Amino acid sequence: MEKVVSLCKRRGFVFPGSEIYGGLAGTWDYGPTGSLLKKNLKDWWWKDIVQLRDDIVGLDAAIFMNPKAWEASGHTEAFTDPLVECKSCHQRFRADKPAEITSHEKSHPGQKIEWTEPKTFNLLVKAYLGVVEGQKSEVFLRGEITNGVQVNFKNVVDSTRVRIPFGVAQIGKAFRNEITPGNFTFRSREFEQMEVQFYIRPEEAEGMKWFEYWKQNRMDWYVSLGIRKENLRFHDHAENERAHYARAATDIEYQAPWGWDEFMGIHHRGDWDLRRHQEFSKADMQYRDPDTGEAYTPWDIETSAGVDRSLLFVLIDAYSEENGRVLLKLHPRLAPYKVAVFPLLANKPNLVEKARGIYQELKKDFSVAWDDRGNIGKRYYAQDEIGTPYCITVDFETLEKQDVTVRDRDTAKQERVPIAGLASYLDQKING
Repeated sequence: MEKVVSLCKRRGFVFPGSEIYGGLAGTWDYGPTGSLLKKNLKDWWWKDIVQLRDDIVGLDAAIFMNPKAWEASGHTEAFTDPLVECKSCHQRFRADKPAEITSHEKSHPGQKIEWTEPKTFNLLVKAYLGVVEGQKSEVFLRGEITNGVQVNFKNVVDSTRVRIPFGVAQIGKAFRNEITPGNFTFRSREFEQMEVQFYIRPEEAEGMKWFEYWKQNRMDWYVSLGIRKENLRFHDHAENERAHYARAATDIEYQAPWGWDEFMGIHHRGDWDLRRHQEFSKADMQYRDPDTGEAYTPWDIETSAGVDRSLLFVLIDAYSEENGRVLLKLHPRLAPYKVAVFPLLANKPNLVEKARGIYQELKKDFSVAWDDRGNIGKRYYAQDEIGTPYCITVDFETLEKQDVTVRDRDTAKQERVPIAGLASYLDQKING
């Protein structure tokens, strides 16, 4: 894990938030390579979920909401963690994380540590809106992005041609006042989610059919990202583990360096959200079948993935050390840069000019890196560490034969490819 964290800082994937001021626990900034990787993951998810399907539409809801929406969804009451405090140093931990408590006790060798009784701790982050001190309204930064979809259910139905079963997809930031942020970006106070609320008829058989469908659909998608199957598993929630809204729930877990942990959830939310919002807002949240006129409150099957957790596990799974080199075996579609272009020698204007021309041409279709620093071996190793799948070297033979050397990241093998067919060659390699 330490090697992955070091790589992320060294190669511009992730930086500690506000680092020059000593940082702020549970906040992280994505650097030049990290922001590209994050965008590629979200774009792939959106294409798979929205663009390639006919039964899901998109939404981008506001972070701030009327506080009554959080009361209706149960977050002001039930969005809580049990909190205990070490009586020796007064650090606080979640009571439902015994491994963290045991680890902390070891930091006080020779002492018998006493803990306070568990207290309920609400995870919603408060904020205040208004211009006059003393007259500001208390609001919350959203603790999850689900609510913005639920309150817009009728707007989506009325403004589109969707029919049940259909889904609403959203990617967005959420905020939680985590007691003990940790494990790098895994548990953060500011994070991003990718979710689908998939509305169905309120029937038991229909509910379980779609619940099982989305479980397998999401597992298959993560495998398609290149994550090894043996590092993924389902964890079905027992009744006493489920959230207040869930009729059934399953996590997709990854075998992380600290043990199995969740990064994706599939939840059978029933009619909890629409029913509660109808009750609290007095708005009609029922769906009316356009053919039969039947009115009912749909059930919701939710798929909720953490963007940051997904990225962390993609990085951990891709990290490899082979023959003295470090490389990230990222899926080419996820890699921040698909291609890097080098002149063999930076002090030869004819090589640099030729390489620059290829670089500019490839940028029209791919995310391309340029590097003319140091020797060619160091350039290869730098690109290996950020996961660039293909490196192109322009040498003296290029000037004669109009072809280039293409090096494969994973095998380090090289082949000559004509410049005229370079774009189609790369497209086939990257996109299949």
